[in-house]
Amino acid sequence: MRKEAFEQMKKELMMMAVLFILTLLAFKAVFLQEDFFVVFRAVTAIFWILVVPGFAVMSYWQEELKFYERLIIGIGIGTVLTGLLSYYAGLMGLNIKYHMILLPLAIVLAGLAIAATRKYKPDINN
Repeated sequence: MRKEAFEQMKKELMMMAVLFILTLLAFKAVFLQEDFFVVFRAVTAIFWILVVPGFAVMSYWQEELKFYERLIIGIGIGTVLTGLLSYYAGLMGLNIKYHMILLPLAIVLAGLAIAATRKYKPDINN
């Protein structure tokens, strides 16, 4: 079971890397006058703040949903979670310069921890 999970994780990380590269190329095509590293930083920030946290939260439903379904729903969830947690972290006194590092990291760790504790039920319909 662990080897299958590792292979699926490897496959999904490769698909995320391809998606990152395609997004980077699209952004570079739109922002043609900008330096490559400026565009790279923007795309990396978008992925780190919005895409990765939501995808990690959606890993709980890895058995039920396909990769692209989890990705699309996860982008919305990542946006909402990051925004809400940033608002409440600001109210609690956390300086905003730490939000872009700590909040996505906390969401990713929480999502993976919840997904790791899930008990998988065998499909009895087969």
